Amino acid sequence: MDESRYVHYNERAWDREVERKSIWTDGLTEEELRKALSGIIEIRLTTYKPMPSSWLGDLEGKRVLAVGSGGGQQAILFAMAGSTVTLLDISGKQLEQDRKVSARLGLELELVKGDMRDLSRFEKESFDIVFNPASTVFIDDVRSFYAECARVLRPGGVFLTCITNPVLYLFDERLALKGRLKVRYTLPYSDIGSLSRKRVERMIRTSDTFEFSHTLDDLLGGLGDAGFAIEGVYSDRSGFEPLDSFIADAYLAVRATKRLPQSS
Repeated sequence: MDESRYVHYNERAWDREVERKSIWTDGLTEEELRKALSGIIEIRLTTYKPMPSSWLGDLEGKRVLAVGSGGGQQAILFAMAGSTVTLLDISGKQLEQDRKVSARLGLELELVKGDMRDLSRFEKESFDIVFNPASTVFIDDVRSFYAECARVLRPGGVFLTCITNPVLYLFDERLALKGRLKVRYTLPYSDIGSLSRKRVERMIRTSDTFEFSHTLDDLLGGLGDAGFAIEGVYSDRSGFEPLDSFIADAYLAVRATKRLPQSS
């Protein structure tokens, strides 16, 4: 498969997830909405734990770029907190979820359909916050993505991203779904390079997402190389018992700031 084609297949896969009413595509829960309407904004960067309020600060008037965050959830909460929100997502159906929820709540969001690997449409230093939930597994080059996030953030701006623990990709997924963990793959993993051609063709037919594990050097070291300073980290579980019983840190939430220019 031409490696550039995986983006098209991931777009199709996320459109399909909306049809399946995946947990990440069905809008805010009633509890999240009730809290937000009462002034309590709890935004999840990982699967379950909301970010500490200290990670967000006062969101009123902040310019937020939510990347790979469609589904009528996190971007909506930023808007409810008074932020000016631009949402970029590869899936048109995910963006439609945000359009519906924002219309129902009387909110304004700028919805942009596009590839998260390319932020060139956004001007340099035009955002206060870039928010990126667990979606870097769907792109092949995380370092270039970090560099683009740094470019669009103002100095001192905040980058909120979720890192998927690469160790999750060691295991045979089909056996894991049956409750058995068996190490099968080497790291870094990619569906394109680690699976047989037959498996890849089956994934295309069934509209599965194509994923990449990345190295810790890229996932963490890449932040520093892009000009970020890591200021906070916490972990979260996956919600899948066979994995969570062995791996406590399935996901890592990271708060990083764009370093200020050094004075001469």
